[in-house]
Amino acid sequence: MKRTNSSYTTAEHIPERERSGKSLLNKSMLKKTSSLLAAVMIISMLVPIMAFAASFIGFKNVTYNSDGTVTGQVYFDSERVTDSVYLNVYSNGNYDSSNAVTTATYATYENGYYYYNFNFTVANATYNPIELRGLVNGSQWGVSDAVYKQNPPGCTVNCGGGGVIIPPASDVINVTNGTVNSDTLKNALAAYNNVTLKITGDTVQIPASALIDAAAKDGVTITIIGDNGTYILPLSVLKLDDLAKELGVDVKDLKINVGITKVTGDQATALADAIADIGGTSVAAAVDFTLNAEGADGKKVNIESFGDTYVSRKLTLTSTPTKPTTGVVFDPVNGKVSFVPSTFETVDGKSIATIKRNSNSIYTVIELEKSFTDINAHWAQSNVELLASKLIVDGVTDQLFEPDRNITRAEFAALLVRSLGLQLSSGTSSFSDVAAGEWFTGVVGAAAQAKLVDGYEDGTFRPNAQITREELAAMVVRALKYAGMEIKVDAAKQASLLAAWSDSNQIVWGHNEIAAALEAGIVDGMTDTTLAVRENATRAQSATMLKRFLTKADFID
Repeated sequence: MKRTNSSYTTAEHIPERERSGKSLLNKSMLKKTSSLLAAVMIISMLVPIMAFAASFIGFKNVTYNSDGTVTGQVYFDSERVTDSVYLNVYSNGNYDSSNAVTTATYATYENGYYYYNFNFTVANATYNPIELRGLVNGSQWGVSDAVYKQNPPGCTVNCGGGGVIIPPASDVINVTNGTVNSDTLKNALAAYNNVTLKITGDTVQIPASALIDAAAKDGVTITIIGDNGTYILPLSVLKLDDLAKELGVDVKDLKINVGITKVTGDQATALADAIADIGGTSVAAAVDFTLNAEGADGKKVNIESFGDTYVSRKLTLTSTPTKPTTGVVFDPVNGKVSFVPSTFETVDGKSIATIKRNSNSIYTVIELEKSFTDINAHWAQSNVELLASKLIVDGVTDQLFEPDRNITRAEFAALLVRSLGLQLSSGTSSFSDVAAGEWFTGVVGAAAQAKLVDGYEDGTFRPNAQITREELAAMVVRALKYAGMEIKVDAAKQASLLAAWSDSNQIVWGHNEIAAALEAGIVDGMTDTTLAVRENATRAQSATMLKRFLTKADFID
C-alpha cells in the first residue's frame, strides 16, 4: 500500500479500526535535505504540539527527564516483521550524531497497533526540543511532538509537546494586578499539588475555571501570600458546583475572591480593648481573612465555614514575646477574643504563627501568662498554666482553679469546643434536658454537631452529671478524629492494650475508645495496673488530657 507524508495527526491519536499492511521496517536512514529540515524544525519550534506524521506511525507517552533521559513508545499499524525499529533523533535544531541509530524494541500488540519502547539519553538540548523521526520503508516519516527537558526561559504555558503537559518552571505565580491568569494557574495546578500566589495588596481574584480539574484531586492547595499574611487554601473546601448553582452561573464563570486584610479603625480599637480586658498583649497585626464566590453579574456569596476541615493561615509576629503566646479569633458581635489552634516556628529569623480553624474571621496573636494560687506544686500545674494562658481553661475565680474538683459533662463539652475553636451553636438542642438560654446550650449543641458527645437512650444529655474517666477519654478521642487524626485500633490491638490493666473489665461501652486513647498517649492509668474508668474525672485530669490531645493534633506547641 502506498503511503504519502501529506497527512497530519497528533502523537496521541490512535484510530479504533485495525489496519494491515505489508510495509517493512528498514534499518537504513534517509539523509536529511537541509532546506526541508530547516523548515520542519522552524514549524516544530513555533508549534510544538503539532505532529508531522502519516496515520500509521505515531509516538506516545514521550518524556524528556531532567537527567536527559528520553523515554516513550512509537507505534505502527504495519505487520510486525522485526523486534526493533529505528529512530532519528534531533536536538537543538540539529541531527544528534550521538544517537545516530536509536533502537526501539518491540513491546506489545494492542488495538491493531504494534508498540515499540525506547529509552536513551541526550546530553544537550536543555531548552530546545528533542524530536524523533521513525523510519519506514527507508523513508523518514513522522516528526514527533517536541519534548522539552525544561521550559524555555519566560515560558509558562504550553511549552512542550508530544501530548505531554510540561510542568511550569516554578510553582510560584506572581500576581501584580489582583487577578490570576486562568491558563497559568491551571497548568501549574496540573503539575504541582501546591501552588503559591504572591500578591501585592490584600486581595486576589481566582478564576474557578482554573480550579475545576485540581479540585477533583485530593491534597491540592493554593497558598496566597499577601502583604498582611498567608492563607493556605485546600481546594477541597471549595464546593464549586454548589456555589455556581447558588449564584446561577456556570462553574467556568465563577470567581473566587480571597482577602487578607489588616484590621483598622473602630474594629481595631474594639479588638485592642478585648485583648486588654483579659490582660493580654498583642504581638501581631490583626488580619481579617475572607473568602467569597462571585458570579458574572457581581453577586457574591460568602464562604464562612469549611466543615471539619481546618484551614491554615500564617501571621508574622511584630515583636518578640516574653510570655506564653497563642492565636486568637475576634468576634465583633460580642467583642471578645478566644483561643484558636495555633503553632509557632522561626523562619529566617522571624517568628511565624500558623493559625488553624475551620471558618473565616479576624485573627491575631497575643501573649498572656496566667496561674492560680492553688496549683503551686500540683502534679498538673504546668498543664493548667499552659491551657489557662491559651484561654482554654478558666479558674473558678481569678485566683483559684480547684484542680481536684470533679467536672461535669457540660463543663468538659465546653472545654472541648473551646479547644477545637468551634463556633457555638445557635439552634435548638436535640437533648430533652438542654433548654434554651442555659450557659451550656450553645456548647452542647456545637459538641453534638461535631459528634463529640452522645446522649443517653432516654434522649437526655445530663449536662450537670459528673463525667467519668471513660466518658472523658471517649470524648477526647472523638475530638482527635474531628481534628483529622483518627486513631484506629483493630480488635487484636484493642485486646492487647486493655489486657495490661487489671480493671479493664469495668469498661461499660467504651472499649475501643479507651484503647484508642491509650494508643494515642492521651490516657494514663491511675496506678501502674488500673485505669479507674468508672471514677469521676477531675479538673486537673481534664486539663491534662486536653493538653495531650492538643499536642497530638498539632494544635499547640
